[in-house]
Amino acid sequence: MANGGAHASQSSKAALTLLALGIVFGDIGTSPLYAVKETFAPGHGIPLDRENILGGLSTIFWSLMVVVSLKYVVLIMRADNRGEGGIMALIALASTAIKDHPEWRAPLLAIGVFGAALFYGDAVLTPANTVLSAVEGLEVGTSAFKPYVVPIAVLLIVALFALQSRGTAVVGRLFGPVTLAWFLAIGAAGLYGIAQYPGILAALNPLHALRFLTSHMVESFVVLGAVVLAVTGAEVLYADMGHFGKGPIRIAWFGLVAPSLVLNYFGQGALLVVRPEAVQNPFFLLVPGWALYPMVALATAAAVIASQATISGAYSMTKQAIQLGFLPRMTVVQTSARERGQIYIPAINWLLLAAVLAAVIGFGSSSRLASAYGVAVTATMLVDTLLTFFVIRYLWGYPLWLCLFATGSFVIVDVAFFSATLLKVVDGGWFPLAIGAVVFTVMTTWRKGRSIMFNRLRASSVPLKPFLDSLFREPPQRVPGTAVFLTATPESTPHALLHNLNHNKVLHERVVFLTAEVTEEPWVPFQDRVRLTKLGHGCWRMNVRYGFMNEPDIAQTLEIAATLGLDFEMMSTSFFLSRETVVPVAAVSEMSLWREKLFAMMSRNAGNAADYFKLPANRVIELGTKVEI
Repeated sequence: MANGGAHASQSSKAALTLLALGIVFGDIGTSPLYAVKETFAPGHGIPLDRENILGGLSTIFWSLMVVVSLKYVVLIMRADNRGEGGIMALIALASTAIKDHPEWRAPLLAIGVFGAALFYGDAVLTPANTVLSAVEGLEVGTSAFKPYVVPIAVLLIVALFALQSRGTAVVGRLFGPVTLAWFLAIGAAGLYGIAQYPGILAALNPLHALRFLTSHMVESFVVLGAVVLAVTGAEVLYADMGHFGKGPIRIAWFGLVAPSLVLNYFGQGALLVVRPEAVQNPFFLLVPGWALYPMVALATAAAVIASQATISGAYSMTKQAIQLGFLPRMTVVQTSARERGQIYIPAINWLLLAAVLAAVIGFGSSSRLASAYGVAVTATMLVDTLLTFFVIRYLWGYPLWLCLFATGSFVIVDVAFFSATLLKVVDGGWFPLAIGAVVFTVMTTWRKGRSIMFNRLRASSVPLKPFLDSLFREPPQRVPGTAVFLTATPESTPHALLHNLNHNKVLHERVVFLTAEVTEEPWVPFQDRVRLTKLGHGCWRMNVRYGFMNEPDIAQTLEIAATLGLDFEMMSTSFFLSRETVVPVAAVSEMSLWREKLFAMMSRNAGNAADYFKLPANRVIELGTKVEI
């Protein structure tokens, strides 16, 4: 039995590793399509001779080893939030780590939210750049395809986004095998190139990278902005850790992905030593003529998979941001009955599609898109490193000198990459930064606006305990059934209760004041979600806790209350909601008037609370109230 269990465990790990190949490594796995081409682009002004090719390849290789292998796979993947990864999980973990330093919370949240906002810039450029780079392989066979590259890329992207509402369960089964074939193919192509010039392996010596980065001054710094294209997608390794676990991701990286990438990069380098003119598209010119179109097809499939992984990541990021209070409620559609992580958010889907199409049509080629790519990624990587410092210092308790050394070394690398990509702001780097700035403004405005609104509600509301004491001195008429009042301020009397008493002059036999809160941990076990407090006269206070990865479902959660002495019969239970109408008033605001109006617009268009909490539609009563901010 023990052997059978071990065998099953190994089979499960192998299956997870195969799945991780498709979901986790699609982005970084398609970097060979454009990274070498942009690193050695003639426009940088560095001669394409043997020494510079060795230096550029050595820089790519050691960037992969330091940023991906050491920083993400070895260090940051240890900073899991109850098994979950990603920048939102890291923000929550860092916030918990500094609970003894509350004055640090606001700036730390601002840094973290800025990194999260920049992720959306990456979510736009990944589909645009990878799909366009793959389709451009058609030009290598014949220039006749050149006018059709952008239209074909646009059709593929539109089809990809149009299929999102159907879920990725069916296509997802193909992701692993296709990506496995991709890595084997690029590794084989790399070996084919290395065989033409084995001396390229000298690039493993880090002295070549050091010499390359110091001997060309400004030109080397510019090239560093292209080298970073080889490590785009590293953050996804950490973000998807909760789906697959650390083990399968590490096995896939060290066992297949890293060796295949290194072989392909070195194969392209060997090709450039032998045929410098191949710099126009070294990835596709590396393969033999007979394999060109099959490789274009495989590259296109890999590009779609990389795009799908990024799009799914944007959905997950949005859901977590909603749960943590950084974005308004949106419609979240569960596309799989078995996989909770497979979701679809229509609003995000169509906004992303519009931005991706604008990038593809506006930039028109992968080389121009490469100028935009990297700025958002390097900024997010820098934020990850800064947040990790607070986790390992204040949560894990490691010595200060060790924390400064560990994260400080990576900060130097991150700052170098970020600074180099800033040189590309004018040539297109402004695009992801603009997306990030818009998302950051939206997230911080929503967070601040909600805080102001709740403070206004508290200030204008009647404290619940004194109100109930007063109410039951001369109690109103009681009617059969249970009334559940959802309130975000548990110590205050819900406006919906006041309106109900004022208009209907009655009170239900049982009254429950329910507050749902989202914690800074990803999961709260089902049995630990509900806390009940008796208030007397048939009144109860119920606190419901969800993790930011949990699916809010009040009706389902009420089943737990039965085990705590409060049973619910849904057909005799009514849910009362207060819907706040925000009125911007500059004279009393803590925000500028334009942000007030932005918050008011988001509040009006926020998803319905009844749908978000999955309340029975025929048991909900909504009562409105105006709030001046």
